[in-house]
Amino acid sequence: MSSDVLPTSRAEWDEPADVTLRSVTFVSLSLLPRAPLFEISEMSGRGRARGARGTNPPAARATARAGSSPAARAKSPKKPPGSQQGAESRRGSSSRRRGRGKGCERPDGIATSVQPEVSSEPTSNQASSAGNRERAQRAQKESDPNKVLPSTLEKLKIKKASRSESTSIVNKVVADIKKFMKENSKHFKETETLRTGSAYENVKISKPDEFDVMFTIPMKRVRVEQFGNTGAFCSVHPERTDHPFVKDGTLLADDMLRDFREQVKLAVKDMQNVSVERKKKGCPAVTLGIKADTGFPISLDIVLGLEVHSSWPTFTEGGFKIEKWLGTKVKKEFKFKPFYLVPKYKGKGNEEKEGIRKKDVWRISFSHVEKGILKNHGQAKTCCEKSGVQCCRKACLKLLKHLLHVLKEKYPEELSGFSSYMAKTALLHACSTRVEDSNWANSNLSSCFQMLLDDFEKHLRSGSLPNFFIPSDNLLGCGHSQKSRELLADLIEKERNNGFPIFTS
Repeated sequence: MSSDVLPTSRAEWDEPADVTLRSVTFVSLSLLPRAPLFEISEMSGRGRARGARGTNPPAARATARAGSSPAARAKSPKKPPGSQQGAESRRGSSSRRRGRGKGCERPDGIATSVQPEVSSEPTSNQASSAGNRERAQRAQKESDPNKVLPSTLEKLKIKKASRSESTSIVNKVVADIKKFMKENSKHFKETETLRTGSAYENVKISKPDEFDVMFTIPMKRVRVEQFGNTGAFCSVHPERTDHPFVKDGTLLADDMLRDFREQVKLAVKDMQNVSVERKKKGCPAVTLGIKADTGFPISLDIVLGLEVHSSWPTFTEGGFKIEKWLGTKVKKEFKFKPFYLVPKYKGKGNEEKEGIRKKDVWRISFSHVEKGILKNHGQAKTCCEKSGVQCCRKACLKLLKHLLHVLKEKYPEELSGFSSYMAKTALLHACSTRVEDSNWANSNLSSCFQMLLDDFEKHLRSGSLPNFFIPSDNLLGCGHSQKSRELLADLIEKERNNGFPIFTS
């Protein structure tokens, strides 16, 4: 075979099957007159025999066959592993390994290069793959509700020192207003204070920056009548017709709230760092802004309330279903307590019905009962006490309030009508359905929260979330379009299915 023609088949070289090519270097044909086309740097035993065949392949093959015959192998006894030949072979092999990458010389004097060893350092692709695995593991951890939810609760926890500092500031302002009322007010001398809301129910999240305090006035002999069809609003008719805010036998909420607001403004006029915020339509509170050294401003709602000592109105029948949850005895104890009315209305204030303007009606409030339930929320009296079983009812409410808050921040216009009171109402309904403390085991936080969200989604999609105390009062009725309800339900469902990424973003 001519040396100027590249072999096209294995037969032309007559290569045995056990030859292992470790490194091949091609050189120009013009530099290799009648020489092999490539150099085999490391071979098996028979390969080294063929490496010496030069330009006479048949003779070399004969020599190789002779050296590999049984007779030849018999004449050449095996050397022990520690023999001089074995040592020389090992030294030669070591030399060849050290020579890789630096080049070597062919028998005919032509220099060739040998491929360097592959580095044991990780390649860029390997490093990238490792980085992707780490990111995937981190993403999986961040999307695991069993890790995300407890971590989120920890972030929402309010430090005792911070709560104590804010509470102390609020208590001082409230005490000064109450003192002013008793000493200077003509119509509000008998007011008492009732602390309600999330700050006093131990379900406040993030910061102790919002407080609700009701200034109550006792009303012992009044008649309460339902106003409208919802059941939440009512008109108040005192037996005393000489009451300063009674007109045509009806206690006018708007007039009474206006006078109360003026008294509060006078009470805080000389207080440093305390200001009265602008009145909100239909709001029963006088909102105060307090600047303090807490690192955040404090909002304090001073709410006017009527304390009514009589049986609960008939439109509350069918609500407040806690018999299987907290027991019939507890329910009776709550119903023997007074209920409260606050000057709140919906819609156009001057719109009349049966001669009564909307802004002169009152809304029934059970905030004191809600506070009592949340403070003693278990079937067992020791639930969530140090010596008792820990449940996750309040934890679920905190998470739902937080989820609603962050979604409203992302969609302020579309979700502005949804309040944290809806979250509390959904929890109360869920607790009256899943009544056992074991249904709310702290170890099952993730599944309990998922069930509460499922309940809330159903309320949103059906457009029905009854007031826990007044079945005819639908919190998702007027003012909540189907589009906004579906949007909120879809957003909550998306968070549930993806491990609540909004809590970790």
